[in-house]
Amino acid sequence: MNYLKQHRGNVVRQLHALTFGAFIMPVIAGLLKIRMTNPFAQPMLRDNALAGKTIIVTGGGTGLGRAMTTYFLQLGANVTITSRKLDVLEQTAIELRQQTGGRILALACDVRKYNEVEAMLARTYEEFGRVDVLLNNAAGNFISPTERLSHKAFDVIVDIVLRGSYNCTLAVGKRWIAEQQPGTILNIVTTYASVGSAFVVPSATAKAGVLALTRSLAVEWAKYGIRSNAIAPGPFPTEGAWSRLFPEPLASQLDPAASVPLKRVGQYQELANLAAYLVSDFSAYINGEVVTIDGGEWLNGAGEFNKLQALTPEMWDQIEKTMRR
Repeated sequence: MNYLKQHRGNVVRQLHALTFGAFIMPVIAGLLKIRMTNPFAQPMLRDNALAGKTIIVTGGGTGLGRAMTTYFLQLGANVTITSRKLDVLEQTAIELRQQTGGRILALACDVRKYNEVEAMLARTYEEFGRVDVLLNNAAGNFISPTERLSHKAFDVIVDIVLRGSYNCTLAVGKRWIAEQQPGTILNIVTTYASVGSAFVVPSATAKAGVLALTRSLAVEWAKYGIRSNAIAPGPFPTEGAWSRLFPEPLASQLDPAASVPLKRVGQYQELANLAAYLVSDFSAYINGEVVTIDGGEWLNGAGEFNKLQALTPEMWDQIEKTMRR
């Protein structure tokens, strides 16, 4: 009893600590667990990190382009989204204005045609007064044995991916240089741009060209204050996209997460976080870099689609019918 009287304060503090540990800490741990379950799905940069910047996103109406555009708008940027499908672009613009409150301009543009690229660029300057970032994201792909492709199919992919990227890069870069304005170019390539891949030869060829463009201009245009970088994403499939491309039972057999050491595919916010960082002023010393974001897939086996060697001609027939729908 004397001990309790003499050390009452310490005893109370210890009891409080035990109570805190027994009842409060599990609650906090639970909240942290919820928050940390998918930290990669949370926005990364501070609010208004891109305020005052205008960004052009080719292929910005759907998929990865839309995801990156959404985050750019949330961070305060003005964004022009382009593709050939104006109805898709306009619907995306309406939805993203409502979602983010940001300024977004939807412009139809076939990046394969330089005159349309110049017109899109002029309209963007008219609307926003400047362009700070070009994101070359427009792409196309045919997953097929190369011998099954026509020369026109090859042309379509190379024209969209490679010609489209250098058309936009040249048009924007010339204006930046003439006006002595610094700028940032971000190109979306692939992991197989470096190592190649069977069954996507037109895409691999075109993306390799974009990769060379990225690294070459990083050196040549750095003196103008123009940075050039790229992202090489691994599997980031939209919900249902894989099953639409590969009908069952192929979809289950070709699970895109199976070849990823982390045993999952990428989340759109992960890619958007990386893209936002690379076009922001926080990455001012990064130039000529290609950042791979694929959970280690390409290290696990070069050639993202090489595993399709196991498919029979009948399976390819089935895939081809699905792709034509």
